[in-house]
Amino acid sequence: LLIFFMMTTTFNKESQLNIDLPEAKGEHSTAAVEVIRIIINNEGEYAINERDRHLINNQLETLKRALKEAAGERKNPPLLISADKKAPHYAVMKAMEAVRDLGFVRLSFEAQQAE
Repeated sequence: LLIFFMMTTTFNKESQLNIDLPEAKGEHSTAAVEVIRIIINNEGEYAINERDRHLINNQLETLKRALKEAAGERKNPPLLISADKKAPHYAVMKAMEAVRDLGFVRLSFEAQQAE
């Protein structure tokens, strides 16, 4: 599944929260679906959808509350983890735990296109 996600989800967006995405080979996704992006920088800080708006803290409950708010009325929105390649492992796992706890199952990972 990880290889599939890496091959089908490649987005690149500049912002205030500096992240250095890992590289992966694969095709660009052309689906025009509104996804909720969980952004994790190299220090393990989170932002939802906008890299210049950090969450108040890195607690699991804060992350879950922000994801619920971003999802709104959607029952199972597509989510995208956009983690810096030097992000702490526990930060990525905490994001995955928040997604699981909320019952969301459409989760993908973002990577840069390898040159």
